Amino acid sequence: MTHPAQYPRARAVVSNVPIYASPDLRRFTELQGRREVQAEMVYALLDGPGIVVLERAFETRIVDRVTDCFARLISHEKAIGMSRGDHFAKPGANERLWDAFSKLALESPEDFVDYYANDMIALVAQAWLGPGYQLTSQVNVVNPGGAAQDIHRDYHLGFMTTDQASRYPAQVHRLSPLLTLQGAVAHCDMPVESGPTMYVPHSQKYLPGYLAWPLERFRDYCAHHHVQLPLAKGDAVFFNPALFHAAGHNRSAGTRRMANLLQISSPFGRAMENVDRDTLTRAAFPVLLERKRAGADEEWLGNVVAACAEGYPFPTNLDLDVPLDGRAPGTPAETLWRALREEWAPQVLEEEIIAAAGRRRG
Repeated sequence: MTHPAQYPRARAVVSNVPIYASPDLRRFTELQGRREVQAEMVYALLDGPGIVVLERAFETRIVDRVTDCFARLISHEKAIGMSRGDHFAKPGANERLWDAFSKLALESPEDFVDYYANDMIALVAQAWLGPGYQLTSQVNVVNPGGAAQDIHRDYHLGFMTTDQASRYPAQVHRLSPLLTLQGAVAHCDMPVESGPTMYVPHSQKYLPGYLAWPLERFRDYCAHHHVQLPLAKGDAVFFNPALFHAAGHNRSAGTRRMANLLQISSPFGRAMENVDRDTLTRAAFPVLLERKRAGADEEWLGNVVAACAEGYPFPTNLDLDVPLDGRAPGTPAETLWRALREEWAPQVLEEEIIAAAGRRRG
């Protein structure tokens, strides 16, 4: 049971899920401090229901721009015959854009920068994972009539068979959810009939859940105890990857339910998708420089730097990539910050990125 008194900054608790108004969270971080707000987020994700909803996390005009870009990319991949499957649904039930994170950056750097400058992503990601987190995203479009996914847990152990997961000791089952934060941004209004994600609040606390979720009796339990929350365009949901969840059945007549699924990884773990962050940094830098000169503040810029550049120095070749300050070499994110502050020419940043990559590889 979720007790509203434990979430004093929430606008409401609906179906055991704290609902936050993003404008309120922005005000609370200014008045009460960022860490106090983040502590409430972590309590909700770890010891509470395992999920938070952030209303109006994104401006709809930015979401619309990115939606158009995603639609173009999906149409292009269809036209050239690239087939896209899903982990937990029948083939053809939906449309996927894998590595939408990189594809957006290369297709439209301006949209990428303005989208991932989002302060709500940074607020919750830093709360759960600390600095140096790594963003990836996949777009999921569930068409009218699209069937629901199977209830499941997510990355890391959630993508293994029961036999594979059973080989890992109990402490790894506890650790795995702490290496990833799951999220989703609504790219359209999602009434319940369109099949927004089904969640089982508090289910992340069940330690054997990575072994239990494929069991029929467990799926039956989830089918009778899940909740679904309508979302508006621009709302965001963040949840513990151990929370039992699944995309719902789209019973609407005409809603193509589009969500940008965020997988945010600890720098100490491994992300699901390979992302060429050096290339993304080169693509984003001219736009970041333009936004800086137009008056964007360091927090806004920092959200994009955290999204696109590698913020962790390892693994590397310590014979060549020698620590300069402290115990570790510099990071690509630090290099990007220096380039922004000193307003390097893009060619200078590119040369430094190539040289640093050579040092890391040896």
